[in-house]
Amino acid sequence: LWRFGSSARLLKTHHCRPAASNTSPPAVWMLLAQSPGRTPGLPAAVPTNRFFTMPQTTEDSTNPELYSPCPEVRGMTVLDREAFKKTLVVPVLKVRKEIVHALLKGLKHTVLQRPGLKRVVEDPEDEDSKLVILDPHKVPQFSLGQPEQEVLKQLHVPPEVSKYNLELTYENFKSEEILRAVLPEGQDVTSGFSRVGHIAHLNLRDHQLPYRHLIGQVIIDKNPGITCVVNKTNIIDNTYRNFQMEVLAGENNLVTKVKENNFSYELDFAKVYWNPRLSTEHGRIVELLKPGDVLFDVFAGIGPFAIPAAKKKCVVFANDLNPDSYKWLLHNCKLNKVDSKIKAFNMDGRDFLLGPVREELSKELTPAKEEQKTAFHIVMNLPALAIEFLDVFRHLLEGEPCSAAVLPTVHCYGFSKDENPAKDIQERAEASLGASLEGRCSTYLVRNVAPNKEMLCITFQVPADVLYKRPCPAGENPASKRLRT
Repeated sequence: LWRFGSSARLLKTHHCRPAASNTSPPAVWMLLAQSPGRTPGLPAAVPTNRFFTMPQTTEDSTNPELYSPCPEVRGMTVLDREAFKKTLVVPVLKVRKEIVHALLKGLKHTVLQRPGLKRVVEDPEDEDSKLVILDPHKVPQFSLGQPEQEVLKQLHVPPEVSKYNLELTYENFKSEEILRAVLPEGQDVTSGFSRVGHIAHLNLRDHQLPYRHLIGQVIIDKNPGITCVVNKTNIIDNTYRNFQMEVLAGENNLVTKVKENNFSYELDFAKVYWNPRLSTEHGRIVELLKPGDVLFDVFAGIGPFAIPAAKKKCVVFANDLNPDSYKWLLHNCKLNKVDSKIKAFNMDGRDFLLGPVREELSKELTPAKEEQKTAFHIVMNLPALAIEFLDVFRHLLEGEPCSAAVLPTVHCYGFSKDENPAKDIQERAEASLGASLEGRCSTYLVRNVAPNKEMLCITFQVPADVLYKRPCPAGENPASKRLRT
């Protein structure tokens, strides 16, 4: 077994020849040894639950996994960083210190470009020289092509390519490379996550669960600022829109602070709903509002629609049933200095619509105020259920309809697995309202939630014949009117 110390040494040197005249078979970069006593050509036997920590020397340019960790880490469930040590034999050029910069510029497509690895290292044999590491994929035969040799000739650099032992450690591998080497071959690798302040939020699949603690630790190691990794353990199916989670690695602290669209929010991620993927959508809706408009946020959460709207000098009524969301909503209103501009409620969404919303609309939408330019917006961001709440608008108000220009605009969110999600959302909204929205609504694709599952927003003005219950003519019995019709 070949072993190399932390200070790599320069190996055998040979003169490179022009590519056209190189008729010898290509040099093969091979794994020199994997375990003691191994017979060349036979697979190494790996004892169960044991992982080698000795560095590997690889010289295989034809292998696309040249920078992959050692195969012995496959199946590891408890992170052993020492097991990832590996030594590659890479091509280098010996160059005088004063022309290193010029050489890097001239051979910019040939020198090593891997993040985290130095392209220029000390020459252990000559303090006046440096060793410039070349990309082993670009110089697989330790022989430079004609264009590269021309660059060397102009810089008066000897056309000799040497071999250098480059040691890779756990720190040199990317998180995806580590996880791909550890998890079962051919299985999906989790390297992406949602970041909520110092928390990384994963949605692991069943085959990844045995490795969940290792995955969590790798994410902490490779992402500065992440100090806690959690995995969702159930879907959002409860009244308060939060979910159970398991802390996989790091500190057990789920109170965090995030920034979105230049606003700060603090929250307990275990008790309230927060999705960083909705940042663009929050901004899109707030952009539609004008100073002086009225916003009713039916499922407000911790305030990502309400707080920016209040900062825009809108009149805001914000509601959430979850007492923890309500608590953090009040906290974030103070944090962003809009607590005097938002009326907050801790009610069921239906009760909020039938109570404060109806009361405010009844007061504002009167014939005497038809000339006002105030617009009324109702945001209903509870995509699993919000469409079912639209029936509340049936005869929500009494009296003669006001001008169509001031009828409230609803932004209602929903999920769809239909082949035509926009049509599906519209038809479900129409069924709940009891009226057609054809030609008077728009749908916006917010994001893809899962394969064949979309999140959409349908926007429409509540039709006057839906919103208003007209009074019967004086002296007429409502029952007799129904009999005539």
